[in-house]
Amino acid sequence: MIMLDPKGAKYILSDENSFYYQFEQDLANVQKEVIIESPFITISKVRSLKTAFESLMERNVRVFVITRHPEEHEKHMIEQSEAGIRFFETLGVQVFMNKTHHRKIAMLDRRIIWKGSLNILSHHNSREFMEREEDEQKAKALFSFLKYDHISDINNHLLY
Repeated sequence: MIMLDPKGAKYILSDENSFYYQFEQDLANVQKEVIIESPFITISKVRSLKTAFESLMERNVRVFVITRHPEEHEKHMIEQSEAGIRFFETLGVQVFMNKTHHRKIAMLDRRIIWKGSLNILSHHNSREFMEREEDEQKAKALFSFLKYDHISDINNHLLY
């Protein structure tokens, strides 16, 4: 569902059924950078997004994944997380692990923000929602608010 706020900014509301189609369209149009925060990573979700991530790397898009450290997961999720992290690192994705991580966000080209309740790299079958907003000023403010500008690998690789 595409909507306009009173100032004319465009945003999209998605549920678990419509999110990935729209998200993958956005990934196909990214030119410089993708930052994804997802506390959980599963092998099945990584497999379903494999082609999109390979395409990003082939186009020399910088990709950063911020996720929960595997040792913070329950036993059955540790292997899933470690396998997903290995996949991303082998592909050339920069992975940052964080303790107590729980945010679900994607920022594309510091212009498009996806945020909500859906774990982007692990969603399976729960009811969730995500909101997409295209607003460069807001994205840059969020970039600073989340302290991405304190992570030199993210902050210094591009001249925005």
